[in-house]
Amino acid sequence: MAALNRADKFTKLFKILRRHFEPIPTPPNRTLLENLLYACCLENSKFDAADEAFARLQQDFFDWNEIRVTTTQELADLMNGLFDPNDAATRLKRTLHSMFETHYSFEIDSLKKENLGKAIQHIGKFNGISPFVVGYVTQASLGGHSIAVDRALLALMQTLDLVTDKDIAHAQVPGLERAIPKNKGVEFFSLVHQLSAALFASPFSNDLRNMVIEVDVEAKNRFPKRGAKKLPTKPVAPPPAPVPPLPPATAKKGKPTVDKLEPGKKKLPAIDPKRKNPPSKKPDLKSAAKAPNKSESKMKKKPARGPSPSKQLARKKPR
Repeated sequence: MAALNRADKFTKLFKILRRHFEPIPTPPNRTLLENLLYACCLENSKFDAADEAFARLQQDFFDWNEIRVTTTQELADLMNGLFDPNDAATRLKRTLHSMFETHYSFEIDSLKKENLGKAIQHIGKFNGISPFVVGYVTQASLGGHSIAVDRALLALMQTLDLVTDKDIAHAQVPGLERAIPKNKGVEFFSLVHQLSAALFASPFSNDLRNMVIEVDVEAKNRFPKRGAKKLPTKPVAPPPAPVPPLPPATAKKGKPTVDKLEPGKKKLPAIDPKRKNPPSKKPDLKSAAKAPNKSESKMKKKPARGPSPSKQLARKKPR
């Protein structure tokens, strides 16, 4: 999309928002810490739900340290009016933990005296801080020009064809701060957040859809369809490949393989797998010793010959 068309669409969106919503100013008496924790509740939720949740936190707990040591489930039950109470409770608890481990207290108003870029960088290092919280604090407490971006706003900008998949991955809306001047930043944020949070909670509301169509007629083709299957957030692993059969040489012990014989061939005798040493072809010496010799047996069968008659007469001597 060309830069001129993008800027014109932001300007047109601002005009339509003014016709349907009333701006909500930021309370001037809040500290930097309070605006930071309030932003943890406001992300992806409506203003009235965030105001109610933030008021309960201040009334039901003694101080912020008691909230820090409270379980996430208890905080989520207390903030059940938000769009995602568990997400908000986790974000709030992690922020307080990280802040206490860094400063050993919850006094961070001194960051207002530092350079804007340095203060933003310092706040962004807290564990649990999201880009929405950084943008809200930059606008509400540090005097910078930054419009907070959350998932609800990204969904609205995607419907208006103002962001790409790469922009959504980086949680940014290119050209938004250039199209909206700094002196109108607080007003524009309060108006666009009302629309985006309401549409995020009720994506099939006809009144909200008509507001978006006023900005871009083609947006009606980008709205989510009822009953549409959500795309998987993680790639589905392919099914495992079939395991090839083991060859006869690597067959498991005790399970001899049976090979198919071709027609006309005789089957060899099976080998007992339990027998370690197959019978050798050498003759058994012990059995050979016991067996009679063929030549000896033939000689025994022949009758013994006596001496010749001449020899018999020679042996007989006269007395």
